[in-house]
Amino acid sequence: MKRKVLKVHPQDNVVVALTDLKKGDKVEENGEIYTLQEDIPAKHKFTETALNTGDAITMYGVLVGRAKEPLSAGVRITVGNVKHAASDFKLAEQRKTNWHQPDVSQWMERTFQGYHRADGSVGTGNYWLVIPLVFCENRNIEVLREALVEELGYGRPKKYAAFARQLAEQYRNGADAGSILETVYTEKENGLLHTRLFENVDGVKFLTHEGGCGGIRQDAQTLCGLLAGYITHANVAGATVLSLGCQNAQAAMLQEEIQKRSPNFSKPLFILDQQQIGTEQELISTAVKQTFTGLMEANKITRQPAPLSKLCIGLECGGSDGFSGISANPAIGYTSDLLVALGGSVILSEFPELCGVEQELSDRCVKDTDALRFIDLMRTYQRRAEEAGSGFDMNPSPGNIKDGLITDAIKSAGAAKKGGTSPVVAVLDYPQKVTQPGLNLLCTPGNDVESTTAEVGSGASIVLFTTGLGTPTGNPVAPVLKVSSSTKLYNKMPDIIDINTGTIIDGEESIQQAGERILDYVIQVASGIVPAKSVLNGQDDFIPWKRGVSL
Repeated sequence: MKRKVLKVHPQDNVVVALTDLKKGDKVEENGEIYTLQEDIPAKHKFTETALNTGDAITMYGVLVGRAKEPLSAGVRITVGNVKHAASDFKLAEQRKTNWHQPDVSQWMERTFQGYHRADGSVGTGNYWLVIPLVFCENRNIEVLREALVEELGYGRPKKYAAFARQLAEQYRNGADAGSILETVYTEKENGLLHTRLFENVDGVKFLTHEGGCGGIRQDAQTLCGLLAGYITHANVAGATVLSLGCQNAQAAMLQEEIQKRSPNFSKPLFILDQQQIGTEQELISTAVKQTFTGLMEANKITRQPAPLSKLCIGLECGGSDGFSGISANPAIGYTSDLLVALGGSVILSEFPELCGVEQELSDRCVKDTDALRFIDLMRTYQRRAEEAGSGFDMNPSPGNIKDGLITDAIKSAGAAKKGGTSPVVAVLDYPQKVTQPGLNLLCTPGNDVESTTAEVGSGASIVLFTTGLGTPTGNPVAPVLKVSSSTKLYNKMPDIIDINTGTIIDGEESIQQAGERILDYVIQVASGIVPAKSVLNGQDDFIPWKRGVSL
């Protein structure tokens, strides 16, 4: 029989509803009988015992809030009766870095088919980048997009163009608004796309942005660091960079950041300065010619076997719900542990969504210096948010709250499960690059696109992205695999969801089984056998973080 409720941790004093429950229902969990005092929607939590005003609310074994008023046993916790609270944290006298490594014997000899780079990294894709150093060049980047994408065979089917033409024809023939709205969309062929000219190049990607000048000089340095992370990325074969010439983000600054990440950098890189070159015609024609020759070189690289230790996985969430922390997040957490045990790298970011688990994560840092750095970054981030009139308590979105994540600490305690249980080998500040195998903490906002952009800039060659509400987030150069927290979402949005972990909620699969299945899927995607939905949909989200307060 399918379970109706779940007490996540023995120390918890709230219980999660796994299905819609009615007032008066009696439900059992671990031999305890709970009588509900009101309706409890699926994903929400109810009190295990009576609580007084100010009493602690505990979930995942940590403090996640306090009661605003007296609460009876069996009532739903809401933003109206619970306020955000989280435990304080400090540098512990002893590290807690011992962990039970999972059995990885079945993967020890496994490989993936990847693109080997001169610096020893191995990519899961092979892309060419076209990047502006400053927003003034965004228009020229779009001109290059128009010139290259369709002609080189990287255009996408315009599946709604025929539908728009159909509506236009109906309008010309006198159709009114009612008739237009009743028209049923049917997918139609829009002609064959050109065959790829460069069969070993997965795409030409254009990373427009709103930075590079104005603001403060540190903004320009940070942007150049992020762009250098993409240029040196294992999934990237080379890049064309457009510079206006007078902006803060100078070409020399970009090259300095590239050298930091790849001292022996040898990929094709073309930097064109518009103010030096002159006319648009000369700029664009030169960029097209140089990009074309770069693509000729990139096309010589083919997929070859590589050990799983060469994978670097970003761990992300967006549109989280009350099931995320008990299905999708711990499932990819187990995948994370498997990959770390195999010698690979994983990245856990979204620092506003680690509120409440700072002590656990700092205790897991291998080095005291990293523990101190993590503590400092968390406190600094929280202080700056408060100075801006906000705070980590403002992190949960309306969608999060509606689906049971009513405090940031509840959301964070579940989100942290993505990082598994392995020791933390490094704490990185944005936009630093991952250089060590194991679990890396990267300071980023909780905003999923900014964070995903940062994880890939730090080296993630694939991103595992959990969602409970559904979000289409992708990335220009790295597959972003969506992992649903419920079977209902998986069935509702099959066009954007890659993997279902609702099987855990349904009682069909354990967290460990789901984590193993996810690793097998990652290997197929890394080898180019199975495409990510984000890639199929052309979801090329790219938003640099300007280091302001972003939750």
